[in-house]
Amino acid sequence: MPLKTNNLKFTIKSKTLHALAFILLATFATSAQEIIDETAQEQVKDTTNTGGALKVDGVAAVVGDYIVLDSDIDKMILQLKAQGASIQGVSRCQLFGKLLEDKLYAHHAIQDSIVISDAEIRSYVDQQVQQFLQQTNGNMDELLKFYKKEDEVSFREEMFEINKSNKLASEMQKKIIEDIEVTPEEVRQFFNKIPKEERPRFGTELKVAQIIIEPKVSEEEKQRVIDRLKEFKREIEEDGKSFRSRAAFYSADPGSKKSGGKLPPMNRAKPRMVKEFRDVAFSLQEGEISEPFATDYGYHIIYLEKIRGQEYDVSHILLVPEISDEEILEAKEKIEKIRAEITNGDYTFAEAAKEFSDEKETKYQGGQLINPQTQDYNFELTRMDPELYGQLQGLENNTISEVLTDSDRQGNIKFKLITVTDRIDEHDADYARDYLKIKQLALNEKQFDAIGKWQNEKILDTYIKISESHRDCDFSSNWLKK
Repeated sequence: MPLKTNNLKFTIKSKTLHALAFILLATFATSAQEIIDETAQEQVKDTTNTGGALKVDGVAAVVGDYIVLDSDIDKMILQLKAQGASIQGVSRCQLFGKLLEDKLYAHHAIQDSIVISDAEIRSYVDQQVQQFLQQTNGNMDELLKFYKKEDEVSFREEMFEINKSNKLASEMQKKIIEDIEVTPEEVRQFFNKIPKEERPRFGTELKVAQIIIEPKVSEEEKQRVIDRLKEFKREIEEDGKSFRSRAAFYSADPGSKKSGGKLPPMNRAKPRMVKEFRDVAFSLQEGEISEPFATDYGYHIIYLEKIRGQEYDVSHILLVPEISDEEILEAKEKIEKIRAEITNGDYTFAEAAKEFSDEKETKYQGGQLINPQTQDYNFELTRMDPELYGQLQGLENNTISEVLTDSDRQGNIKFKLITVTDRIDEHDADYARDYLKIKQLALNEKQFDAIGKWQNEKILDTYIKISESHRDCDFSSNWLKK
């Protein structure tokens, strides 16, 4: 349930902190700007119109080393639509203001020597193009027509520049707020300054626990997969076979098999893969292929192509052991027995979770789920994952669901029992009960204030020109000197 705050400043501000989302940043501090004389405005030529005739594309603004073209607003709208975002109620002036802010961040990211990996950006562009192609049934001509580009090369280069600028802006914002924290006293002061009648109202919240039983893969099947990966390794090293062709034909990772198993560059300073994967990857020498190893996703071999400072270019082949019908039936019978034992009073739900659950992340907390957004045990009912919400429908406190069928990351079947361990009805914010949520709101406000102060200072210090044709915009920030 959305917070009912009577236009509380902090709830508006908290929406501005997602670095890459195309959402509008709220009011920042005032600043003085030059206005480009329309008659002296530079013009550039644009051939993106389908008729092929040259179209004059005006310079809407200059921000440091960056130019914002009039057409950039149209491109932003196209990207938003392609990503399924709604722009209803969002004006072109607001989108233009967002572009100005992004360019300001990107300009100062370069000034502050923030380094962005071009290889990582190009890898991300590859993923974006593949996602966009799914919407045109793989038809590149249709995709280029939608984006009004003449060829794939120019389309990819434009996507590269957009994504690099966005990444620079994101990293600059992170740098501004990375050291900001709030003390318990600051949280208390933040809460107390909110008038009682304007305090947030939190929706109904549930605490949820679950028991997961997964069918066990036989040792014979595990060994079959390991032997298969060893054979791939031998064929590549001894027979000169291609790692990429093996990955393209046999890997079970849909995200990388189309590129021959190639993954986005791995950075030692910012590891993103699971620990088992990165431990193996970072132990290899250039040109080396690992022995087979296991993660929660299955079994892998890794090929380390190149080391570039902190970045590792890696490819992998993933194989997933198959689960037999007998193993599935055995797992179902086991969880049905667990349910009966809880119902009969032989175990509490928490005891059974600790004793039997296969989910390492929850079993030692008695199966209690942690909300990934708030890092506590409370799930606001109307913001809950739709699948989990459906499973909890009609379930009273401390009653146990029937055996539910679920699936793991690879789509393999697993079985689940779920229970509601506590229910907190809709209520006005309470300092003790809702401390973690209030703390996050206080932190958001402090971060926002820091960003506002930074923007105010940098706008004054940065060469910025806004074109005559855009000075009638009602900017949320004072990009014009008025």
